Amino acid sequence: MRQYSNILVHSLVNLGDVLLATSAVALIKKINPSARITMMVRPAVRELVENNPVIDDVLLFDYKAKQRSLRAMLAMVREIKRREFDLCISLDRKLRPAILTWLAGIPVRVCPERIFDARPSRVTWFYTDVVPMPHDIANTLQAENCQAVVRGFFHAELHAEPVMGRPSAANETKAAELLRLLPPATKRIALCVKGTFPLKTWPKEYFLDLLGKVAAKYQAAFFIIGSPADYDYAEEVVQASPVPIANFCGKTMLKDMVPLFRHTDLFVTVDTGAAHIAATTKVPMVTIYGCESPRRWYPINPNARVLTADMACCPCHLPVDACPSAPEPECLWRIEPDGVLAVCIELLEKAGQEET
Repeated sequence: MRQYSNILVHSLVNLGDVLLATSAVALIKKINPSARITMMVRPAVRELVENNPVIDDVLLFDYKAKQRSLRAMLAMVREIKRREFDLCISLDRKLRPAILTWLAGIPVRVCPERIFDARPSRVTWFYTDVVPMPHDIANTLQAENCQAVVRGFFHAELHAEPVMGRPSAANETKAAELLRLLPPATKRIALCVKGTFPLKTWPKEYFLDLLGKVAAKYQAAFFIIGSPADYDYAEEVVQASPVPIANFCGKTMLKDMVPLFRHTDLFVTVDTGAAHIAATTKVPMVTIYGCESPRRWYPINPNARVLTADMACCPCHLPVDACPSAPEPECLWRIEPDGVLAVCIELLEKAGQEET
């Protein structure tokens, strides 16, 4: 098997997708242990890949409209060319990185025939090697889809898991400071209440019902995590809650979440990138799926449980008002609080038994 010494991997997609793509990078590292691996990502996810044990360097590409200028593109081409990569592997199959790496003259450029859907694309014209993806992508874990690209190119049958960047001492300190804001409790329970779009967001009423029932059974301290944009929505949950909740939305960097989850007894979340960060810590967790399928996006964590209505119309990416069952989408409203409560109790009791 040919060994490569300087490899570029690009994944210019969102938080959860990039973290799952690190499993493919870890697989490349197993196959080419002496290679230097650079990962090209968007600035918003740089924390995932910086100080990461399977990634040697990070190349940032701001995948926004302003970056469409010829000058910006040519500058990136020069930077890629300067680094003298001998192999490029695409895990996003996007047009602009395909053009960049082609113009930079990387001699071997690999992409999947498809990675997010079944549609053919002329993007493959910019690559020297196109890896067939004959399996059912929609019903295969995304980490396995990414690794299938690597296995197909190297003809290897190895396996790897996603790898989160290492938290720093500052991340550990920040997490400890936030945890000190919580009241004394025997259980710390983290929540993520808002998805990236409405058909991923479990109803507020259901979250509030669940919290009241958990608090009746356990002496628990609750906190919500999320982005700054999630703060106002989370605050609505806090204000309506029958129990106190700390709102940490916008108060954490991505890597702050790692030590935060390590000191948490349970994480109840909608389908978000934070679920995949949590999965790397092996925290007991419950993920509630709406319009997406856990068959593809299941958190890779032996302590994870998922709940889904498994609707025939899923996966979908409709605006909420276009859903046939709006204003109460069945994919979300069918997952009732008592079912979630039962899974939460199972995980908390299991963890308690393991501690004793």
